[in-house]
Amino acid sequence: MNILCSPTFQTLHGTTPFSSIKIENYEPAIIEAMKQEDEAIEAIINNPEEPTFENTIAVRTGEQLERITSIFFNLLNANTSDEMDALAQKLSPMLSEHYSNIMHNEKLFERVKQVWGKDETLTDEQKKLLSDTYDAFVRSGALLGREDKERFAAIETELAQLGLQFSQNELKQTNDFELHITNPDDLSGLPDTAKEAAALAAKEKGKDGWLFTLHAPSYIPFLTYCDNRELRKQMYMAKNTICCKGDACDNREIIRKIVNLRHELTSLFGYKCYADYALANRMAKTTSRVNDLIEKLYDAYMPVARKEVEELEIPELMPWDWAYYSHKLQLKKHNIDSEMLRPYFQLQKVKDGIFGLATKLYGIQFKLQTEIEVYHPDVEAYEVFDKDGSFLAVLYADFFPRASKQSGAWMTDFQEQYIDETGFDHRPHVSIVMNLTKPTSEKPSLLTLSEVETFLHEFGHALHSIFSRVHYKALSGTNVLRDFVELPSQIMENFAVEPEFLHTFAFHFETGEPLTDELIQRIRESRNFHCGYACIRQLSFCMLDMAYYTLTEPLTDDIMDFERKAWSRTQLLPAVPGTNMSVQFSHIMSGGYAAGYYSYKWAEVLDADAFSLFLEKGIFDRETAHSFRKEILSKGGTADPMQLYVNFRGKEPDIKALLKRNNIQTNERP
Repeated sequence: MNILCSPTFQTLHGTTPFSSIKIENYEPAIIEAMKQEDEAIEAIINNPEEPTFENTIAVRTGEQLERITSIFFNLLNANTSDEMDALAQKLSPMLSEHYSNIMHNEKLFERVKQVWGKDETLTDEQKKLLSDTYDAFVRSGALLGREDKERFAAIETELAQLGLQFSQNELKQTNDFELHITNPDDLSGLPDTAKEAAALAAKEKGKDGWLFTLHAPSYIPFLTYCDNRELRKQMYMAKNTICCKGDACDNREIIRKIVNLRHELTSLFGYKCYADYALANRMAKTTSRVNDLIEKLYDAYMPVARKEVEELEIPELMPWDWAYYSHKLQLKKHNIDSEMLRPYFQLQKVKDGIFGLATKLYGIQFKLQTEIEVYHPDVEAYEVFDKDGSFLAVLYADFFPRASKQSGAWMTDFQEQYIDETGFDHRPHVSIVMNLTKPTSEKPSLLTLSEVETFLHEFGHALHSIFSRVHYKALSGTNVLRDFVELPSQIMENFAVEPEFLHTFAFHFETGEPLTDELIQRIRESRNFHCGYACIRQLSFCMLDMAYYTLTEPLTDDIMDFERKAWSRTQLLPAVPGTNMSVQFSHIMSGGYAAGYYSYKWAEVLDADAFSLFLEKGIFDRETAHSFRKEILSKGGTADPMQLYVNFRGKEPDIKALLKRNNIQTNERP
């Protein structure tokens, strides 16, 4: 029997039995699950009873398909293979067509409309699900004419294929590059951790010397510490010219097709641009509010950023020089850098600290569970228990880079939380996936402070799912508006520089000595070091995103030229011919952040404002944490996010807390 066709997995907590799933299981199981969902839809349509919330909206129709596709696409991102990549290309258009057929089913939508217009007594959560369901049909073209519906479906299918190809091209070219060094003189300036990791990478490939790659734990230290400017340039150029060299993995025409298809799609609804369509379903609501936020931040941070660049006093400063000289100035001003802190951030201790933080705040416990199967040896599985001892969730943690994994860091679910009609609470199976520094033969995994913040960020997303307690899967966990989803993650990053938190886990991996108060003070004093440059860099991505998706005509410009013009106002260092960010900007091309990259800055305003309450009450204050869990983390998408925020904070957020945190003095726009 195909194990994926089983209604449940006979494992601890029903977790996925990864080793029992073969590549050939996916396609027939997905085809069968699509058939089952079609039959369930037909049963709803043919129900002779008058449409109601319970017999139309609340019916769960695609649980089996959702479970199978969650497994497949999660592994496609975290542990892929050539066979999975090929299968994804085959399955994606089939799935896109299937979902499109559901959303364009006129008889089904007619029942939804009848429930929508009915005066039925519903809970607030039910009203939200009904509203979201109706809106989803409308935004998927249910009110369009037949020809437009067909075109909408075709566009969605093509976008799915293009997004997949975009990601696969990026991963392939990231993996294709290696800088092989055999002369030890070329390692001048690099810390031992970087050299040891590079030696291990070379050994794993059967090579002598040292091997550096474009994966963050290798690339970032190289650009930060390597004294050899030509080698820094070589690494920078390799990273920033992937997918734009005119070869089979060139993403430029894929970008043009994606942007133009999204523009065509939204023109079907009468919107001027894709951003108008996307933002109608976000907290920001309008492009003017997004642009207003961008401009306020630009006005506040650009003068600071310019001074930061001038302060380096380096003639002909190029992008491959920035991290290197910025690091040297940080050492001079604050006598601190990431390598000083690594010995205190042993991954095992960091895990203890971050899990312990959740225990201090919420009373929950994490138990490493070897009975739960994982999909790769790097992955660990934990049972999560609430303060009363009840089971809350399964948490998978996948820490290290590998050729089969996409770059970056993210959180996802193998199973989402919901409460069924019997009242049984189906708890989530959550996964956090990162690309942190690997252990070597000499040392355990030792992280930078930035990597600790990444761990905290993804863990915050995980808590959003872990604490979810809603009735309907479509509203659970992180199923919230895109510009609200980053609040639970980004608020956790604030703890990274708090002495009370660091004292719980930051001990030297060899001596056991704690991170000293004096060193912590230097961390805090340097927290805003070059924050202007960092903010403007993020704003450049926001502007690029909005430039693509506020186009009111098809994109005809050369992609390199378009990008250069789009973020020209943020250019603090010379533009380098031949480089391009767009071709690897998966967030806005193949991810869910098209016309939404501003969400990170939007949420930064929220998290600074929200964390100020923790600072006021005490960073481990259980009452504040309980309120955050109750009003935000447990509610998922069951209510308007601004209302959830006000319920927690007592007021709407403003930019002042962020400016205060970054020590930015400005005449804020009214």
